Amino acid sequence: MVEKVYLLTEWVWGDIVAKILLIEDDEDLAVTISDMLCDERHTVDTVHDGLDAMEAIRTRTYEVIVLDWDLPSKSGISILRDFRASGGGTPVIMLTGKSEVEQKEQGLDSGADDYLTKPFHLKELAARVRSMLRRPTLTNAGPLTWGKLMLDPTKFEVSRDGKQLRLLPRDFALLEFLMRHPTQIFSTQALLDNVWNYDSDATPEGLRVAVRRIRKVIDENDDLEQSMIENIARVGYRMRPM
Repeated sequence: MVEKVYLLTEWVWGDIVAKILLIEDDEDLAVTISDMLCDERHTVDTVHDGLDAMEAIRTRTYEVIVLDWDLPSKSGISILRDFRASGGGTPVIMLTGKSEVEQKEQGLDSGADDYLTKPFHLKELAARVRSMLRRPTLTNAGPLTWGKLMLDPTKFEVSRDGKQLRLLPRDFALLEFLMRHPTQIFSTQALLDNVWNYDSDATPEGLRVAVRRIRKVIDENDDLEQSMIENIARVGYRMRPM
C-alpha cells in the first residue's frame, strides 16, 4: 500500500519541488523522513514492502527514489537491479546499514546514484535530494561524437555505431564531461569536483566503479588498453585519442 503525503502549499524558492518515492520498512523512520521531505516542499509516496515498491515504480513516475536495502518480500538491491534492467533511469538514493566497501560497491554497481549509511542526518539526505534535482542539463547542446560513439545530452541518449546503449544518469554525466573535453586529462578529484559536485559522498572508489560500468557499455571488448576511456597512471582519465 502506498502512503501519500501531498504538497498543500506552493512556495517559490530556488529549490525544485519533486515527487519522491520513499521505500523504507521502518515505519517510524519512514514518517520522519517523509515529514522532512514534505518540509522541503516535496510530495512523497511511502511504501514499506518490496512488492508494493515494485508496483509503485511500475505504475507511477517519480523524480527521485529513496530506497532502503533491507525490505520484506523483496530486497532493495533486487528492486534496484530489476528497475535498471527494465530501463528505469530515475535517480536512486540507497539507504542501508551496510557500511562495508564491498556492499557499497554492490549498491553502486547495481545502479544506485547515491548511498547513505544509517544512521545519517536528515539534513544530509535533504541535501542529497536537492543536489540530485539540480543536476545541470545542457539543453542547447548538440550531439557529441568520439569515433563510433555518439552522445546526445538533450535526449539523454548514447549510441555506438547507431546502436542505442543504456547508461545510468551518473555515468551519463561522467561520459558527457569527458567527451566535452576529449583531449584533456582529468584527475580523479577534478572529475569528482566537476561532475559529482552535488554528491558529498563522492569518492575515488565510486569514480572507478563508474568508469568500469561505462566501459562495459561503450567498449567493444574487455581490452582495457583499447578502452575508449583511457586511464593515465597516477594522473587521471581522458577519452583515448583516436
